[in-house]
Amino acid sequence: MRIQPNDPALHEILLNYAQESDPVKRKAMEERIWQRHGCEVAPLVLDMSGFSLLTRKYGIVHYLSMIRRMQLTVEPIVNGYGGRVVKFEADNCFAAFPDPTAAVRAAITIQHALSAANLLTGDDMDIYAAIGIDYGKILILDDEDMFGDAVNRACKMGEDIGKSGEILITKEAMDMIPEDAQISGKPLQFNISGLTMSAYQIIYQPRKEE
Repeated sequence: MRIQPNDPALHEILLNYAQESDPVKRKAMEERIWQRHGCEVAPLVLDMSGFSLLTRKYGIVHYLSMIRRMQLTVEPIVNGYGGRVVKFEADNCFAAFPDPTAAVRAAITIQHALSAANLLTGDDMDIYAAIGIDYGKILILDDEDMFGDAVNRACKMGEDIGKSGEILITKEAMDMIPEDAQISGKPLQFNISGLTMSAYQIIYQPRKEE
């Protein structure tokens, strides 16, 4: 993770925090950062599948062109569901949504859009992705980076656990989705890097080839 804040005040607080030994003053600095940059959102982390294999087989320019197509596909969908892309990093997308329902609906639409786009390309240009979703209080710094437990859990599911085409969501976030949203999932249990997670695999109907 990188922290390169454009906000001079934030930069100063972070440096002062490291040099401050008084826990009361440290707590005050922490609260100031959370008040300025904290928010409760549903982080969505998308990770494209097959980076190593495709890069080794076709070269990095080939894969970079796929990343660009992914970005152009994903960003308008995120915006359309009331979310925002915080950053694209390598072959990942980090986005934030007001609630888990919007995040899941956007994720399903993204998977459908990628499947539809794959019908128009050769197998060597097909794009597949895994998506992880959580909900919680996080820090969004300068509208270009995001940090927090909810981001970490979404990353674990999108990057490490999720398989191509899957949408995974933590149990806590899934419990926030109302029944009338008609979103269902298969319960799962993970243990990764010492972290035990209860989650769901979102059930959606993949787009059929025409």
